[in-house]
Amino acid sequence: MSFAVLKPTMDSFTTVIRFLTNQKTTIGYGVMAIATVGGERLFSLFSFQCPCNTEQNFSYGLTYMLGPALVLLTVGLFLSTSLWRLYTGCCLNPMKLCPRGNFIGCTSILIRALVGALVAPIMWLSVALLNGTFYECAVSGLEDKVIVDLFCKNKTSTCRAELAKVPCKTSNLPVAETNDLLLMLRAQSQILGWVLIITSALAGLIGTCYKNCRSQVSYLQLTFWKIYMQKEREKFDSFAEDYATKLAERNLKSFFDDKDPEAFPFPNHTAWEQVSAVYTYKHSDQCYSTLQKYVERPDRDYSTEKTPLQMEHSLE
Repeated sequence: MSFAVLKPTMDSFTTVIRFLTNQKTTIGYGVMAIATVGGERLFSLFSFQCPCNTEQNFSYGLTYMLGPALVLLTVGLFLSTSLWRLYTGCCLNPMKLCPRGNFIGCTSILIRALVGALVAPIMWLSVALLNGTFYECAVSGLEDKVIVDLFCKNKTSTCRAELAKVPCKTSNLPVAETNDLLLMLRAQSQILGWVLIITSALAGLIGTCYKNCRSQVSYLQLTFWKIYMQKEREKFDSFAEDYATKLAERNLKSFFDDKDPEAFPFPNHTAWEQVSAVYTYKHSDQCYSTLQKYVERPDRDYSTEKTPLQMEHSLE
């Protein structure tokens, strides 16, 4: 009876877990957005202090607006698996960047890696512009005549000299003029923020539509390919950990027992190179990854790799 009562609860729990797993990309972007908003608020409240002088306002505000964006872009590129699969070893073998002259395929991989890395910086810039604090500081320090005339039109004669102090509300301008200038600066910043958001959304929509329109396979097959690639990565990590553990145990056992190591099947260098290549899915190949393409080859090389000691003896 107790099992019958618990079964609906277990089924509901499984459904929730499955839903969260399927939506982990969306959830990840949501968490990234929340972290970006939180990080921007922390910077604004505890770290950012506009110097409010003409010499430093622009560089200081621009540094706080673009600095974190560049850091996030760098982190995004560091975390891009496809970028490192394409780039690793290319200094020794430049042909790895574009194997078999597939320049278009390699360029598309680089563009996808860059676009993926741009998500977090665009979020940061959007949030920073919508808040307006960094923009107010940067633009108020510009001495360009067009900018100054835009803000100081129909204002008192001291507006030009006091504009840089407006973000700190320490200028000698009347309170009404100070508030008016702050509203103008914030409005411009928020307009730019919305322009960036709308442009990014439209670019993402157009890019996705173009990619799907040019796809040589159906939507369901592409969905299957994405699921397969995800599962292959998960299983590869599991197998790699398992085999690394077994190899470490075998080596330690050989060392402490003072005996020759047992035979241990392991892929050779050529196999690692082939399965590490970036794979572009084509409808003509019924393979969903470089790993599947390698294991289904009838002529693949099963020869074992020489150990460093054997290589040293062979050189002698």
